[in-house]
Order: sequence, then C-alpha cells, then structure tokens
Amino acid sequence: MVNKVYGLLGISTKAGKLACGTDLVIEELKKRKVYLVIIASDASEKTIKNMIYYCDKYHVENLIYGTIEEISKSIGKHNKAIIAIEDEKLAEAIKKAINNT
Repeated sequence: MVNKVYGLLGISTKAGKLACGTDLVIEELKKRKVYLVIIASDASEKTIKNMIYYCDKYHVENLIYGTIEEISKSIGKHNKAIIAIEDEKLAEAIKKAINNT
C-alpha cells in the first residue's frame, strides 16, 4: 500500500496538481487551491507546527506521512518536507490510501 501513496504523489506531480516547499504551499493555501497537505514525519518540529497552523487557518486537512527522502523521491524533487495536493479527487485517493496502510 505504501507504494500506492507514492505512486499517487507522482501522478499528482505529472498532472501539475502538486505544490512543494513551505513557502509555495502557504501561498497556495491562501489562494484556496489546496485540498490536502502532507507533512514528512521527519520534518522539524517548527515546520510541522507552522504547517498545521496554516492548514487549520484555511480549513485544509493535513497528514503527517512518510519521510523527506521518500516524499522527495516520489515527486522527483530534492529535500521536500511539505507538499500540497491541488486536485480534490487525487487528494481523496491519497487520503484513502494512507488511511488503509
């Protein structure tokens, strides 16, 4: 099941429905384009606390899942701890896959 989550993240990237990095994710949250935020479990405490605050503020669900290395590899980027899914159906599929693991 773990591979399904990372596969869906890869699909989101290819579809152009994924934002990564704290600053860009916050910017997209403000534009109300985000349906799900995924935070790497090994992100810093400050980063996790900050992203949870912004997700609560803009009423967007957030999940702590995977590591920075696993998430970065699945989206083809380097050192990304925060990603946002900008497609409702992909976000639902990812939530379902994570909750089933």
